[in-house]
Amino acid sequence: MKLTNKNIVVTGGAGFLGSHVVDKLHQIGCGNISVPRSKNYDLRTETGIVAMLNEAKPDIIIHLAAVVGGIGANRENPGKYFYDNLMMGTQLIEQSRLFGVEKFVAIGTICAYPKHTPVPFSEEDLWIGYPEETNAPYGLAKKMMLVQSQAYREQYDFNSIYLLPVNLYGPKDNFDPRTSHVIPALIKKCVDAKVNKESSIIVWGSGNATREFLYVEDAAEGIVLATESYNKSEPINLGAGHEISIKDLVEKIAEMTGFDGEIIWDSTKPDGQPRRSLDTSRAQNEFGFKSKTNFDLGLEKTIQWYIEYGRVAK
Repeated sequence: MKLTNKNIVVTGGAGFLGSHVVDKLHQIGCGNISVPRSKNYDLRTETGIVAMLNEAKPDIIIHLAAVVGGIGANRENPGKYFYDNLMMGTQLIEQSRLFGVEKFVAIGTICAYPKHTPVPFSEEDLWIGYPEETNAPYGLAKKMMLVQSQAYREQYDFNSIYLLPVNLYGPKDNFDPRTSHVIPALIKKCVDAKVNKESSIIVWGSGNATREFLYVEDAAEGIVLATESYNKSEPINLGAGHEISIKDLVEKIAEMTGFDGEIIWDSTKPDGQPRRSLDTSRAQNEFGFKSKTNFDLGLEKTIQWYIEYGRVAK
């Protein structure tokens, strides 16, 4: 599918991942891109969605908008995260079908995988168990878009795809400690502690859990490639193929930010899912996606962005 002459709506296009997807679309020559803002369109409601569709008249929708946060935010907002994400995804797909949208790109979440998925996570294992408890309401709400995508392709021949990016990081990330994910949270802790001459930082959990991280610009490239070239409803992992323990990650970020104080592990707080590492072969086989950014280089760029633009006390 040639994208340059299409009207494209990127929900969540002003957010972390969305802004990079919009940049990537501009880079390949797309000029008709709409980014609906929540102050103008409440995408949790049919009224808001219909108004957005009538205004933007999209050929393609890339649905990145989500109500999301880290472990703490998920524990505090299970009902909100379930309802808001379910309503947004379900109604957006249905109204897009009725409106005649040519292609719908649904962005899922790695939280949709079962808690004890065999490593590396294969797309075939999405349904072998229940997600990790702290993320389950959010993960299941987003997972329903996969069910809907497959059902709508079967009944209505609606062209929708479902992508599963692993944990993302990079410039423009969310560094708000109330809702941030692990890498921006750790960068903020270490940089702020160094600036404020604090002797220690507190980190949640035991440090034994592992995670895989995908640089946000690589994720954006994968999403655009899939939008151009992938037209099936089987889910697709987007990852980097690099697994690291939280303990090693904390030590790496502390070293890269120059924080040499004590790291205190709060074992009363949850680790989240025990391991996360993806089988990324399907993305490479189906539309040629393979991550390019070295993890240390990506971390350096993210740290530098936070130091320059993240409102650190100088």
